[in-house]
Amino acid sequence: MTGAETISYLEPTQEAGRTFVQRDLAGPVVMLNLLRFRDVADYSGHPGLTPSRPISGAEAFDRYIEHTLPFLRETGGDILFLGRGGPFLIGPAAEHWDLAMLIRQANVASFLSFASHKAYRAGLGHRTAAVEDSRLLPLSEMALPLAGPRR
Repeated sequence: MTGAETISYLEPTQEAGRTFVQRDLAGPVVMLNLLRFRDVADYSGHPGLTPSRPISGAEAFDRYIEHTLPFLRETGGDILFLGRGGPFLIGPAAEHWDLAMLIRQANVASFLSFASHKAYRAGLGHRTAAVEDSRLLPLSEMALPLAGPRR
């Protein structure tokens, strides 16, 4: 691989999935999503979902959210935060993300139920068409260190 080539992360590896399950997270799980969109959505892998005209990656992701939300909520999850990204305040100057999203699931089992839901998976091609690169970080809540009374 040359210095000009980059690696995109679009799907979890089997090893990453196994590690996620083995973490044995208890209680709610919040997924931090960082997403970079394609300029033009690429539906070549999912021709059945191809829109009648070319659309942007951001528009394809909107279609993904619209398709996904009912299944996410059905399995105990919801979107906590959706925000426009940009360059980092602290981080690599050349790195940017178009969108940050926090998804909360009741627990790991709820997340796995959502991720394997047949009807949800039928629209997953909108995400694939939309996203050029992504990061997904599972977070588990921890107690706030005692630092005096809250104001």
